[in-house]
Amino acid sequence: MLVKRIGIDLGTTNTVVFVPGKGFIINEPTIVALSLPENSVMAVGAEAKEMIGRTPGDIAAYRPLKDGVIADYYITRAMLRYFIHKAVGKWNLLKPDMVISVPAGITPTERRAVVNAAREAGAKNAYIVREPLLAALGAGIAINSSSGNMIINIGGGTSEVAVISLGGIVCWSSLRVAGNKFDTAIMNYVKKKYAISIGEQTAEAIKIGAGSALPMKSKIEFQFRGRDLIGGLPKDLIVNSNEIAEALNPYLTEIVASVSSVFNETPPELVADVMEKGVILSGGSAGLRNIDEFFKRLLGVEMYVAEDPILCVAKGTGVILEHLDIYKRTLLNKN
Repeated sequence: MLVKRIGIDLGTTNTVVFVPGKGFIINEPTIVALSLPENSVMAVGAEAKEMIGRTPGDIAAYRPLKDGVIADYYITRAMLRYFIHKAVGKWNLLKPDMVISVPAGITPTERRAVVNAAREAGAKNAYIVREPLLAALGAGIAINSSSGNMIINIGGGTSEVAVISLGGIVCWSSLRVAGNKFDTAIMNYVKKKYAISIGEQTAEAIKIGAGSALPMKSKIEFQFRGRDLIGGLPKDLIVNSNEIAEALNPYLTEIVASVSSVFNETPPELVADVMEKGVILSGGSAGLRNIDEFFKRLLGVEMYVAEDPILCVAKGTGVILEHLDIYKRTLLNKN
């Protein structure tokens, strides 16, 4: 089967690739490992993630995207080339059309960088669509309706809040607080409270294993190993979900403030629609335990976590790819 179209959720933390007729064929970390002497790519995705914190001096593991936008153009291009080749297969002779997600607050310069990197990596045409629109499509929201819908997409690098009506974004906010900041908060909390140093991967494992947005009656405990900052030796430690809730609270409160600012700018009629229907949560970090209840308590609006929240943006690229000719004339021109 020749692959003519590809959808890519180009996330700060994870990249998800969707191919019509095949589904989600790639869901790997947005990480590239380079051999420094030759300046060549050694590994991409899951294989490169395994190298973080374990590399010798002549190998470096990079995250080529920062806060949802390209931080290193050449490494991003190499990574896209890898994902395209993996998606289309060895014998695919056609250059595929691509739909790529970008943050709502992307600048024209950052936008051009994504398009150029995709074309140089092997795309025939690259169509850029803002993440909140893709997430809404992937969550099953009828974005062309005149009724207002709000979506909060919490990824790895950015949390994006948008009110959508008539196929476009009416009001939005893009905050550079999301899953990566949650990991940093856990690292700092463990370091400050227990004098134990841990790395990114351990912090992420703690977040997944025992993370919660609210304190829980039945605490979830998580055991891990870090380096004792006093003695310098490895040490085992157990933390619980209530401690993680305490560590994450300042960042979650920032996201709430961002949602409030969007509400303040939204026309009253659309606010009424959102209050009636509730808000959809998407993105990988929307999987944090009790995050919907946390937002509901502080904002007074019903919250619903989308099905497979981490895949919503990639699902949205699939919707556009299936009706590319229609969206070329409408949605893609608005971006």
